Amino acid sequence: MTKHTQGETLIRHLEDFDTSSGRVLERAIFNFRPIIILLCMVVTGILGYQSTQLTLSAAFQKMIPSNHPYILNFLDNRKQLSDTSNALRIAVHNTEGSIFDAQYLETLRELNDELFLMPGVERPFMKSLWTPSVRWTGVTEEGLDGGPVIPDDYDGSQASLDQVRLNVERSGEVGQLVSGNYASSIILVPLREMDHEGNQLDYHAFSAKLEELRAKYQKDGIEIHITGFAKVVGDLIDGLKQVLVFFAITIGIATVVLFIYTRCIRSTLLVVSCSLIAVVWLLGLLPTLGYELDPYSILVPFLVFAIGMSHGAQKMNGIMQDIGRGIHKLLAARYTFRRLFLAGITALISDAVGFAVLMVIDIPVIQDLAVTASIGVAVLIFSNLILLPVLLSYTGVAQSAAKRSIHAELRDEADVSHSKHPLWAFLDLFTRKKYATVTVIGAIILGVGGSMISANVKIGDTDQGAPELRPDSRYNLDNAFMTANYATSSDVYVVMVKTEQYACAHYDTLMAVDALEQELRQLSGVVTTSSLAGLAKVANAGMNEGNLKWYGIPRSQGMLNAIITRAPREMFNQNCDLLTIFAYLEDHKSDTLNDVVQTVEAFAEQNNTEKFQFLNAAGNSGIEAATNIVVEKANTQMLLYVYSAVIILAFITFRSWRAVVCAILPLMLTSILCQALMVWLNIGVKVATLPVIALGVGIGVDYALYILTVMKSRLQDGKSLSEAYYDALLFTGKVVVLTGITLGIAVATWVLSPIKFQADMGILLAFMFIWNMLGALILLPALARFLMPGAARQRSA
Repeated sequence: MTKHTQGETLIRHLEDFDTSSGRVLERAIFNFRPIIILLCMVVTGILGYQSTQLTLSAAFQKMIPSNHPYILNFLDNRKQLSDTSNALRIAVHNTEGSIFDAQYLETLRELNDELFLMPGVERPFMKSLWTPSVRWTGVTEEGLDGGPVIPDDYDGSQASLDQVRLNVERSGEVGQLVSGNYASSIILVPLREMDHEGNQLDYHAFSAKLEELRAKYQKDGIEIHITGFAKVVGDLIDGLKQVLVFFAITIGIATVVLFIYTRCIRSTLLVVSCSLIAVVWLLGLLPTLGYELDPYSILVPFLVFAIGMSHGAQKMNGIMQDIGRGIHKLLAARYTFRRLFLAGITALISDAVGFAVLMVIDIPVIQDLAVTASIGVAVLIFSNLILLPVLLSYTGVAQSAAKRSIHAELRDEADVSHSKHPLWAFLDLFTRKKYATVTVIGAIILGVGGSMISANVKIGDTDQGAPELRPDSRYNLDNAFMTANYATSSDVYVVMVKTEQYACAHYDTLMAVDALEQELRQLSGVVTTSSLAGLAKVANAGMNEGNLKWYGIPRSQGMLNAIITRAPREMFNQNCDLLTIFAYLEDHKSDTLNDVVQTVEAFAEQNNTEKFQFLNAAGNSGIEAATNIVVEKANTQMLLYVYSAVIILAFITFRSWRAVVCAILPLMLTSILCQALMVWLNIGVKVATLPVIALGVGIGVDYALYILTVMKSRLQDGKSLSEAYYDALLFTGKVVVLTGITLGIAVATWVLSPIKFQADMGILLAFMFIWNMLGALILLPALARFLMPGAARQRSA
């Protein structure tokens, strides 16, 4: 018997082979090869056409955990809020003077009018110096007076400009809509998820229109700065065009390395082609099933290609080795299918489960990613486990490549005194007790140290601006301008205060609101706050000749009623049963959001009554705080589910808890070290990075399954651990090294991407590819030395 028969003699000649041998699935595939190929061609043609219908999109609603209590509070009151959770802030900056310039104000008006007419704009809540809702209020000898900041009789004259300056100074908008140096002003543009015709807002087209407006108006000393969710998503989608370049680079690297290994053009092209066919099927199935690609799932096709390359290379290597022994190419394909199908299907199911557990995360964009990745893995069963062996059964491999692949084994049979390849000899050391002991102790130390470091991993963003983009990106430079020039930053946290009808301006309610504002302002991450309570204090002092002795909330309900009639509508709703407290934050880092959340929760617990209740949370920072809470819970829950599923599948495959431990512990160590790496690189656990750990576990288990399958079989045949491991290295280990290094290098090229979250994922995936490979090659045999039955039996010291 040869080394790969698993108790069954290999037949070398086709005429001696019993076509009725093998399991039902094997016979169904290889006895009807033309039909299999024809079906795959038809499916590829249909789904290839369907893939042209695939669209890239992003929706704000899909980015939020819709069932979290904070989000439910937000959605229940969304129609009554001036919704800043999905709003654009467009700063128009006069670099050669101030905003009190006729040409500047005319430019601002034209831009304001164009933005007002854009689809998806929440027009009633749009604000700028030119909108009637932005008003000034003053106390005169005749009583309260006020009006629009830019009056109806404005004509651009110096007198009109002087009046505008006076109105701005009396409006309370300095630091909010107007910068403190009077060099710029903001157009606030709240957006709707659906445009006025009932169509979902196209963020890519919307962002492109914004860039057209920027190009149109950014001239003659005018600069335009734009921030907001819609602009982030638009920039991400623009950057995705470069993702295709990195995808092409990945394919090129994988193809070249695989060819260098095989020296066989036809088998290399077949492996790459079958992996690409899986990608085509995935991209065709998505629109057929009603799915779209978004900025966070755009990387899934690459992962599908990577997994396909790993499995395809294993099948090709097995067939190549059998052909090298003189076995007919059809029989070589059947034998390889017979030997590796169980390991392959188990690995792919593990991959699919690893992706599917992401469905537990209550964020639609991650759930879509889970579905997309699971579909991709499912099609790999057909393209790489079935179609590839069938195609190789026709084409075979080059004889020179086949002989080269089997050279080490033939050398074994011819000369038992030969020396092993230096790499295999080095790896074989880990099957010996001394080296295995050191390895296991080292793994324990790494695991404990990594756990201590990973405990400090942050949930949410760790940088200012949009962490999905580079710090020097246009968006983040625009955000830095906003932060430097306005007290009301782009990061807005909104607390909702529910009251009885018409009770929003009651003295007790406003005093409680003011008390919460005072606590929020003590937080280091809060720049300022605004609410009806704060307005009431300013108005009370203003109506008493500006005497600061009167700076407080008046007890007179009549006075409060007079104040509320002139208050901005975003501070309360039509029925006066909902108040809003705006907290403007320095950033949306996890620590900043945690402080605000804990402060509001503690205050609500102590002060909520039947008359009024303080509710978290709205605003873009409130939404992000809720998302962070869901992500933090899902991080642990996801790992528990994915490891439980992988353990069950591995046990079904090996029927041995010892083998399961050998396969799983290296994966767990990699997961721990990956989170420690995130701490070191200052990468937070968030929507973009949360799936990486699950993806790494799903892909990494492939390596362990392929090596352990061969090892366990050889040990059962009575071989020593060293011999069993050496056989595994020659048969499947070479491809584990090949794919691990190749894919690690390929994803490492992502660090050059203009999209920072893709660069972060590239670093983390490269780390997990390499460490999972090392775990399968080093830690797995070391654990087997102590756990696998018969492993202690060695023929050498």
